Amino acid sequence: MTREPLPDDGPPARATDLRLASAWLARHGLADARPTPLLAGRLAVRSRARLATYVILATLIIVSALAATSAFGDLQPYRPLPLLALAASVAGLLLAQSLLDRWVRRVDQRAGATLSRRAAHPIQPGWRTVLGRPYAVFAVVTFAGAMVLAGSALAVPDPTVRQLAVVVLIGLLGATGITALQLRHLLRHPVVAEDEESLTADVIMRVEDARELTTPNVQWSLPMVLLFGAAPGWWGAAAVAYVILSMVALVALRFRTPPSATVARQVMSVR
Repeated sequence: MTREPLPDDGPPARATDLRLASAWLARHGLADARPTPLLAGRLAVRSRARLATYVILATLIIVSALAATSAFGDLQPYRPLPLLALAASVAGLLLAQSLLDRWVRRVDQRAGATLSRRAAHPIQPGWRTVLGRPYAVFAVVTFAGAMVLAGSALAVPDPTVRQLAVVVLIGLLGATGITALQLRHLLRHPVVAEDEESLTADVIMRVEDARELTTPNVQWSLPMVLLFGAAPGWWGAAAVAYVILSMVALVALRFRTPPSATVARQVMSVR
């Protein structure tokens, strides 16, 4: 199938989305596929949702740092109110992520309702396809490493460091909850496809999103809150080693695992 020219007389946003979809197809080896309004709309919504998720995670890091400063800064006695505010913020951010996933799901449902036909023998990729065992192991290990790193600070005699460790643990649990909600959404929302090409694109989007979720940005950033409490040297060395080792592992994963487009083609060839 040859690529059809993009419409120039449509709304500017639609034309922009179609051009971005065309570039996305070319990057994934589908340059001959036509950038349909269905694909363009789904990619645009996912791009906005991903940006919103970055804002949510950044907010979590900032709120955790502010809670740590408010609760234990300026040599004042420990105050529990900032910790309660942090717990409430984590709950609010989890709700925001849930509503964000619901928005994406509704957009997909509306798109599916407009299809004149469905792809033959549609698939529902499982976690081994969408995430893959290596990335699943990496996600579990980096989460466990961050929790152990923060938990080890509870053994430090300095009460400020121990209290800051509680802040970090709350934030890490919140970030993990947000990631779990996103993975659940990726695995459970139905495939939306009208032909072979859009079915391949659906799998590619899922694999890319799942791999993006395994990047431990919060796990790398949030433990640094403990530095406000003058964590001991051994803890700082352990934190640096954790970040370096997990970065090396992530780079190795990126190079050694097949690209998302290859995974999608493998799925299509065996369905």
